[in-house]
Amino acid sequence: MKNSKLASVLCIVVLALLILSFSISVPILFRPFYYIQINALDLPEQTGWSEETIREAYDEVLDFCVLGKPFGTGQLAWSESGRNHFADVRVLFLADFAVLALSAVVCALLLGLRLNGKIHFHHPLGRGPGFWAGILAAGLVAVVGGLAALNFERAFVLFHAIFFPGKDNWLFDPATDQIIQVMPEAFFRNCAILIGLVLLACCAILILSDLIVSRHRRQ
Repeated sequence: MKNSKLASVLCIVVLALLILSFSISVPILFRPFYYIQINALDLPEQTGWSEETIREAYDEVLDFCVLGKPFGTGQLAWSESGRNHFADVRVLFLADFAVLALSAVVCALLLGLRLNGKIHFHHPLGRGPGFWAGILAAGLVAVVGGLAALNFERAFVLFHAIFFPGKDNWLFDPATDQIIQVMPEAFFRNCAILIGLVLLACCAILILSDLIVSRHRRQ
């Protein structure tokens, strides 16, 4: 069967979306990543709240954003404006989960068709879709990570301008939306670092897997 360039391009894009959406989901779903930062960032000392109070506030916000439970921040104060921002955040989270699920299904279908001999992927420059998906995603990490490293605060503002256009309710007042005191900029920077590391690890797996398969094929 003739190698399909269209199937190869589709596989590259879907694989890149899969590892990108998966990487983003890690700090969202893996709550211990936040828990270990409560003391690492000295949040109890800086805020005067106990670790249990901080954890309860974070859990309630994540329960709302991920599970759709009623909004709350535990014992901390919150405003309707703050709640509206987290409602917008919930939309982004669900969009990421949808991309993750859809790309996983499409990847599984493409793999099944490939294993059954229904399609054959085109190999640009002798490399398979996994290799190029890894290169594509790694390139994205390099560009975005480089810009963020130069000025994370500016990148943080730009991110909100892009994903929350025309809104300023992400600019929390620490007095009325106390949750922002336990979710400082350092936490979001660490989330970005974790996403980048997971994404690069996935890219490395895809690239190395393709190199190994290619070597075995030649032998």
